[in-house]
Amino acid sequence: MKPNDQDNEACRWNAESRFAIYYAPSTASPWWSAGCRWLARDPESGIAFAPPVVPALAERSLDVARLSRSPQRYGWHGTLVAPARRATNTSFDEIVGHALAWARRQRPFELAVEAVALGRFVAIQPATTAGAEAMRALAADALHEFARLRAMPSEEELRRRLATDLTERQRELLGHWGYPYVLEEFRFHMTLSDSIEALERQVLIDWWHMRLPELGPLPVDGAALFVEPSPGEPFTLAKRLPFGDAR
Repeated sequence: MKPNDQDNEACRWNAESRFAIYYAPSTASPWWSAGCRWLARDPESGIAFAPPVVPALAERSLDVARLSRSPQRYGWHGTLVAPARRATNTSFDEIVGHALAWARRQRPFELAVEAVALGRFVAIQPATTAGAEAMRALAADALHEFARLRAMPSEEELRRRLATDLTERQRELLGHWGYPYVLEEFRFHMTLSDSIEALERQVLIDWWHMRLPELGPLPVDGAALFVEPSPGEPFTLAKRLPFGDAR
């Protein structure tokens, strides 16, 4: 799928395709190139990269690519609205038009961030409570806006989710929204690794902490429509969604 090629995007859309509304740094931001290089591919252009060398990993015969296979498939992003198939009788053009209109109503802001361990994986997350709340509010607004365009998970998908360790509230959210980590359960993050050992987590956190000052805050000046053309395929950035006066 070529970036910004709507005809090509539409022809690859089928009943099993999923779309998501993600935060993705603009191409003008150093955060975009840094994240894409870390995950070894640009989901918008399709260009592949050699990931950076982390000396402390190389000493243990490990590399970034081996520790980040899952986030590589999803591309550099932070989830706002989780992947879902389109609702019945909803077209790709309708989703794109709706997404662009939603984005125009948003206002850009900057987000201070830090690298942390979230359970057994490493991620970039808001460094302040105010920042976390701002991203939660943005995600909640998007969730409500796109609800009618998203199909609910199949019974099999719901059973798989319910088999995991969910709280009663998360089960309730799953039943209503098709995803358990929304609204007050939402935690914005940009995933950097798979589930890895404690020593490896600390190595990655230290590496990113050294680079945060030069990267600066995340510019939350737009979102992006990502598409998984068929189950298991890499997600691609199908359309950028600039916020308000961020054009």
